[in-house]
Order: sequence, then structure tokens, then C-alpha cells
Amino acid sequence: MRIDVVSIFPEYLAPLELSLIGKARQDGLLDLKVHDLRDYTTDRHRTVDDTPYGGGAGMVMKPEPWAQALTAVAAGRSGDAGAPDDGGTPESAGPDGAAKPVLIVPSPAGERFTQATAHQLAEEDQLVFACGRYEGIDERVLEWAAEHFTVRPMSLGDYVLNGGEVAVLAMVEAIGRLLPGVVGNPESLVEESHSDGLLEYPVYTKPSSWRDRDVPAVLLSGNHGKIAQWRRHEQYRRTAERRPDLLVEFDAGKLPRADRTAFSDLGYDVVDGRLLRRPDA
Repeated sequence: MRIDVVSIFPEYLAPLELSLIGKARQDGLLDLKVHDLRDYTTDRHRTVDDTPYGGGAGMVMKPEPWAQALTAVAAGRSGDAGAPDDGGTPESAGPDGAAKPVLIVPSPAGERFTQATAHQLAEEDQLVFACGRYEGIDERVLEWAAEHFTVRPMSLGDYVLNGGEVAVLAMVEAIGRLLPGVVGNPESLVEESHSDGLLEYPVYTKPSSWRDRDVPAVLLSGNHGKIAQWRRHEQYRRTAERRPDLLVEFDAGKLPRADRTAFSDLGYDVVDGRLLRRPDA
């Protein structure tokens, strides 16, 4: 996979050189490049923002530097800021029927980024992240980019950050770790939070007794069937306590009797394959 990130603070993305994502880059599993938006300006001050039409506080990111940067990145001409674009289509944006690169714009007004989104994006050939700042990017950039990219404004959650870089760090790590070979043990990608729509069960390690707190006895039993059942039921309990909203879409139609009992103990009944919380629970 190829990932390009455009930002006015490229040094903010330095953590992508560390840990598993950094190793994936070194091993050639992930082609990730960070680009400075200011390299695509044409004035001596390398200006990327201006006052908003209609008045109001803050500044808005100018459209032309973004058009130049995105055109160069999509065409594989990263760093070639000296040749202004003529307004045409980036060379690599869908030639011969190929899929367009996906342009992800971090924004509190975007769709919610989820684990399912990460899996979906991990199947793409090229992702481009546009890190906005100030009051955001001129809306015409997204309209223009839609001709050359699959544009997806995306939000980590219902809060506002100073810029898109923090969100990009999170999204790149969530997506990158799903690429084949990035995580050493692929099974760890299956048994983790949100992989099946639920939160992950609690985990423990040695010693078995620590500060008067013992590891649950079932985990020391050696009975793998009982361990698997305990872990499932702990997923149910933790999700019901911390993220009951996730249970709204949970498919409970084929749950075995013991699992239905576990949900019943938590105050849920299975009705037409869905979980419904009892009013008295």
C-alpha cells in the first residue's frame, strides 16, 4: 500500500517512523511519504491561508496550494513543486479504469472512523491524507478533488483538534497494522476490540497473584473450552457496561444457550435476532 500525507507540519508525522509502522516502512510493506504543503506555494512567504469570505474568526486554507500538492502526489511527483498544474487530471487518478486514490480529509464534520472503516481502507492501493488547519480547507478543494479522488472526510470522534495530524497518526496506525505482515501474530488482529463488534475481554499475565488480586481461576484451569466461553462472556459484560451502543447492531440470532443466558444476566433478551434491554434491568 502507498500512503501520502500532506501537512504544513510534516515533522508532526515523525512518529510514523517508529514501532510497527516504522518497521513496515523499512521492510517495504508500506510505502509512506509525508509532504510539506508549503512546498506547493508560489509566493516568497509560502502562504497557505487567507481570511474567510463572509467574515468570521480564523483563517481558511487557500485552494491552489492544495490543488498543486494533491495533483503532484496522485501523479507520483512528490516534491516536484516547481511545475504548476494546469488544472487537469492527475496522471495516476484512475487511468485505464484503475481505481482512484482515496483522499481522506480529517474533519469533525466527517463520517466516523471505525475498525470496519480501517479494514475497508486497508484494501485500497493508495490513500492520501490532507491535514487541514485553522478553520479548514476551502470547500472548493473537496469539490475539485472529487473529480480525481474518492473523497472521504473522516472524524475520529465528536470533538475538535487543532489540525488533522493527530487524527492521521491514529488512522494510519489503525489501517497499517491490518496490512499482511505488519503484525507478527495475525491472530491478535482477530481477538481484539471491535473486530467482531464487541470490546475485547480483559487480559492477565504473570504472576497469578499480585497485590492481593488473583487472576480468574478459569484462566489457570487449562480447559480451553471454558476459557473461550469465559472470554466471550467477559466481552458481553464489558461491552454492556462500557459501550451498550455497540449491542444495538450485534447479531444475536445464532447465540448458543449459554451465551443467551449470559446476556439475560446482563439484562438483555434476544428478540428476532437482536438484543433488547429489559426496562427493569
